[in-house]
Amino acid sequence: MTVMKKGVGLSLMCALSLYAAEAQLGTIDVEAKADTEVIKDVHGEDIKSADLAEALFKQSPSVSIVRRSGIANDIIVRGQKKDNINITIDGAKVYGACPNRMDPPVSHVLTNNIDYIQINEGPYDVENFGVLSADVKIHTIKPSKELKGDINLGAGSFGYQKGAFSVSGGKESIRFLLTGSAEKSDQYKDGNGDDFVGQIAKNIALGKAPKAAQYQPQYQNMDAYTKKTLMGKLFWDIAENHELHLSYTANRSDDVLYPSTKMDALYDDSDIYNMEYIAKALGKYSKKLTLQTYYSTVEHPMSIKYRNMAKMKGFEVTHKLETKMRGTKLKNSFDLDNHEITAGLDYSLRNWDGGYYKNGKPFPEAKFHSIYDSDTENYAFFAKDKITLSDISVEVGLRYDDTSVSSKNSQQQDNDYSELNGYVLTTYHKENDRYYIGLGRSSRVPDAKELYWVGSMGNMIGTPNLDDTVNYELDLGMDKQFENTSLKAKLFYSKLNNFIAYNASRVNKMGMPLHAYENVDATIYGGELSGTWFATDTLYFDYGASYQRGEKDDPLTGETGTDMPEIPPLKFNIAANYDYDDSLLMKAEIVGSDKWKDYDAENGEQPLSGYAVMNLKATKTFRKRFELTLGIDNLFDKTYAVSNTYKDLVLLTTGDNNVMLMNEPGRYYYANLRYKF
Repeated sequence: MTVMKKGVGLSLMCALSLYAAEAQLGTIDVEAKADTEVIKDVHGEDIKSADLAEALFKQSPSVSIVRRSGIANDIIVRGQKKDNINITIDGAKVYGACPNRMDPPVSHVLTNNIDYIQINEGPYDVENFGVLSADVKIHTIKPSKELKGDINLGAGSFGYQKGAFSVSGGKESIRFLLTGSAEKSDQYKDGNGDDFVGQIAKNIALGKAPKAAQYQPQYQNMDAYTKKTLMGKLFWDIAENHELHLSYTANRSDDVLYPSTKMDALYDDSDIYNMEYIAKALGKYSKKLTLQTYYSTVEHPMSIKYRNMAKMKGFEVTHKLETKMRGTKLKNSFDLDNHEITAGLDYSLRNWDGGYYKNGKPFPEAKFHSIYDSDTENYAFFAKDKITLSDISVEVGLRYDDTSVSSKNSQQQDNDYSELNGYVLTTYHKENDRYYIGLGRSSRVPDAKELYWVGSMGNMIGTPNLDDTVNYELDLGMDKQFENTSLKAKLFYSKLNNFIAYNASRVNKMGMPLHAYENVDATIYGGELSGTWFATDTLYFDYGASYQRGEKDDPLTGETGTDMPEIPPLKFNIAANYDYDDSLLMKAEIVGSDKWKDYDAENGEQPLSGYAVMNLKATKTFRKRFELTLGIDNLFDKTYAVSNTYKDLVLLTTGDNNVMLMNEPGRYYYANLRYKF
């Protein structure tokens, strides 16, 4: 049995598709079909909290976290963030409403609802809009035919409490799924024992945060957040080879504290609607036809209500924003000799609107709108062909985009962009080994914040004549399998034309940002190693490391440095896993990083120390239905920070690059009891 377990493990690793540079999370399940899909169970494994960013940060060496609070954190992939990476949830694009990235796309899906995740690094996806440097595909759990579900009860340090459930069932032709969760947490404490109030106080003492940013005494013991979610799905086989998939997801977050910024979120609400119609075997030229349409809306009001600033001013300032996203995609695929051909049409429209309020009433009209009812509308055609030639496969993709970005403010210009993007990806298979080389071109348009954002003082922060960013990228990689180990290696070189950077030196006479975004050519390159080693029949090790380096071709206007922003240094993780007959799983991992040596100091970044933290986790199964998970993160209670202070985000500062750093949580104990039925 033990020899078989080791062999199965290595076979599963062989099944991973390296050419897409795909990273996935959780445990493995394999369908015994010709088109076997490797599935990782995020729903069952990442039960510590709802925050997907933390799960990705711990599991994938190419992902870094942007810490904003106890929840709703952002991610960086290969030194790229925000619109430079594409994120979809079951094929639907979701955007946050906050221009300060308090509600990034990954915050609108919860770990307890996720089945598996694909992280495709590089410009090798023509089916989706705006895949500049990476594509993160989040797949949520699906309804089952048999009645089953689970109940989770979790608790952790800093007053963390969570309850979640899922139930699924149906018949051959119709299946349903319903999940829900509720959780809350106190302010976490860093390794020094400082909660959010304490971290702000220390930064005030260091001259990095103004006294007005501290929480008022009556609010200093507030919870860090409360969050509730609901997801429902209905899968209906309406006829032979015809399927209809319907889903709805609701997220409700209240009083989310963001200590390193001037404001906190009064609430953050999102609704995601998704419909997909699938028809199979329609004829020789239609193996699978898919029509998908989706709609999402996010509301995000943030306020100084809880801060000293509100008391000093004598009134409350609120920045209310809303974004709506709708899209439709028609896709057809068929086989022709040794060709797998897919072609389709893609349409999306994002609306973004926001403004400033004083005690609930709009600021004077000239200063009211931060982002004035702006639309980003995209029409696209895409096609790809995978050609199989013995032990070599060649995939070719093309996408044509026609995009307009416009504002209802007649004083702000409209912008039109059109691009033809594509890639060639060649993979050589030799027994269980794979080698690939890819060359691609991709692009993304500036968003409404970068073009039209107006500050609360009426200063125009956006730059209305920005060009779109184009990425030319070369990727090389291999996936080698040995008797009891695997090794993946990837190298990439990315040439970014018209990268959209923030220029902190562009200010008006009052020192306020003015047309602060600027196009600049830049280069990012790096590599990644990862793999698994089966030391014994029950003990195996996972390891990974990634490194990127980024440089602008020329300094920004008025500056002298060329270091790219938000390029994390060398990051590594290693984990020892003990698996005893699937009833006892134990894991000890170390996640670490080198210190920040190269950073964009002129635009607010600062040196960060290196770190290495140890996390422990054990899961025991009782009577096949009960699972008890116990864990400790940051075992040695280290004080460290992973997020830098690039001024593209509005963070607490006293000027002269004195910007508050946000420390990570200190030692964190957690427990989760799961009942499966």
